[in-house]
Amino acid sequence: MIAGIRYLWPLLVAIFLMSIGNSLQGSLIGVQAALANFSTSTTGIIASGFSLGLFLSALTTPNAVRAVGHIRVFAGYASVLSTAVLLIPLFVDPVWWFLMRLVIGMCAAGLAIVVETWLNEGASNKDRGKVLSLYMLLFYSGAGIGSLALVIDDPSGFTRFIVVSAVMSLSLVPIVLTKVSAPVLGAPRFISISEIFKASPLAVVAAIANGLCQSAFFNLGAVFGVMNGMPLSYVSLMMAVAPFAVILSQLPVGWLSDRYDRRLMIAALSALSAVLAAAVMFVPASQAFLLIALVALFGGVSMPLYSLAIAHANDQLNKDQMLAAGSKLILLYGMGAIAGPSIAGGYMQQFGANGFMLYMVSVFGLLAVYASYRMTMSDVLSPDETGDLFPVTPMATAVTAAAVAKEMEESAADTTSGDDNLN
Repeated sequence: MIAGIRYLWPLLVAIFLMSIGNSLQGSLIGVQAALANFSTSTTGIIASGFSLGLFLSALTTPNAVRAVGHIRVFAGYASVLSTAVLLIPLFVDPVWWFLMRLVIGMCAAGLAIVVETWLNEGASNKDRGKVLSLYMLLFYSGAGIGSLALVIDDPSGFTRFIVVSAVMSLSLVPIVLTKVSAPVLGAPRFISISEIFKASPLAVVAAIANGLCQSAFFNLGAVFGVMNGMPLSYVSLMMAVAPFAVILSQLPVGWLSDRYDRRLMIAALSALSAVLAAAVMFVPASQAFLLIALVALFGGVSMPLYSLAIAHANDQLNKDQMLAAGSKLILLYGMGAIAGPSIAGGYMQQFGANGFMLYMVSVFGLLAVYASYRMTMSDVLSPDETGDLFPVTPMATAVTAAAVAKEMEESAADTTSGDDNLN
């Protein structure tokens, strides 16, 4: 494992830097929009531009990689992204900001696809699970550190954008230095969304619901803090604690989900997420640390739900369907992510700061009800019939879903082989 990580370190460093930059620019746009007196509805639409870019890039980047290669695509995307970030503060105009966020989203997803493909191909079958876990750790650590960078003094209004641009540009350096051979992108077996829904309706609904909520959280969470009257240092801390909380919660959630009905876990975590979001609504801004603690718990409970959705889908599908299904679930998540910030912004426009958490209560509450309903429709799978839970980040691409599917398939095969040997 250590030798493998030494070989893959440039890719892991690139992932860490990309996560820092993406987290900072996501929160930064929300804060700057609030300072520019944009309505929350307008801010939500601007934020949706990033998710729309992610969605479009998932459709176009694989063809670009096949045409010109991984390093050229990565270098091009990193350069365009850094430039777009620097261009944002030139014009305080919502249309301009939406277009720049669209470009940034396309480039960010393209960078993730390139790095995740490379990382997946560079990891051995034996180490893939550990590499996925390390990837998740670096992603959420970077997201937390990026949010903390909001406190950087910025009297000119340009400094924090320059920091984002610099970090994203630096992510290019380890990629250029990597010795890992560039992989070849293959096409997975086709599977329709209707086939996935027939096999696992809950996975489809949960993927969309998590896109709706996670994109809103990372893009409008800082706006919620500003509207609550919190100092920017507290807003920065609030946005940082949630990603770090996921790192701590992933292990117990994974342990429970591998031993109990995943539908029960989805229902329980969704209900708890709704309860925590409702509790935040009743905490005054004067009790900032209590509010931050509740947001941390909310992040730790709600964010693993996406990994549970993918794992639940893979439990219901044939092994040769897992890779293609993962790609479709990513697109469904992306569709939810496009709509999420706009809808959440509308809630905040109507109900004020508490509209943000009211939106979370609505989505997670409905997901909990639907998951509970699905538990009555079919029997529970035994632990022997399910694979292990592997972490998937909020900005996952089809490549990550494919890696998770491979790891689950190989884990199940190893378990079966071990049982046969015992017999």
